[in-house]
Amino acid sequence: MVPHRTPALFKYLWPSLIWNIPNEDKRIFLTFDDGPIPGLTEWVLEVLNEFKVKATFFCVGDNVKKHPEIFSKLIESGHGIGNHTFHHVNGRNTPVLEYLENIEACDQVFKVHGFSTNLFRPPYGRLKTSQRKMLKSRQVVMWDVLSKDYDQSLSPESILNGIIKSTQPGSIIVFHDNIKAEKNLKSVLAKYIQFCLDAGYQFDTLC
Repeated sequence: MVPHRTPALFKYLWPSLIWNIPNEDKRIFLTFDDGPIPGLTEWVLEVLNEFKVKATFFCVGDNVKKHPEIFSKLIESGHGIGNHTFHHVNGRNTPVLEYLENIEACDQVFKVHGFSTNLFRPPYGRLKTSQRKMLKSRQVVMWDVLSKDYDQSLSPESILNGIIKSTQPGSIIVFHDNIKAEKNLKSVLAKYIQFCLDAGYQFDTLC
């Protein structure tokens, strides 16, 4: 089973990637991958607004192209936004130039909305060394807490308990606004945010 907390070895092997952001203010960084999609991404925005917290959305370019009105809502709501490639491609299975072209295609869709970002997260967390070297000008954001909301064999209770135990000041937490994660996300997100606020954590965007 994939652990909720990223092993320290990964951070040691790839120190140039952003795994967490240590701080003394109990700030943590909520992130969502794979959207925007109708219904679910909008639901996430409603929950975040209800709690008055901000997050960072790593968007798939093709979804932005299909649902530009939802992408505009993300921008207007003041949330952070990052590039998650145009077709959600797996870096390990993709040639370097093709991978970079997919990232740039996502950039171009963002620019249609007058938006640009230096934040990038590789889908599945998969990235070749050659690709990583070509992305030195970008902030490549990973995570240190994986919600596993996409794993339908896990109960919402086990997911919630796992991410609560793994969260600490500076944590970057990954949820997913995609159909596969919808059931668990809707069961867990509000409870997780409420727990963190009660524990004195502050939510911040990545920049």
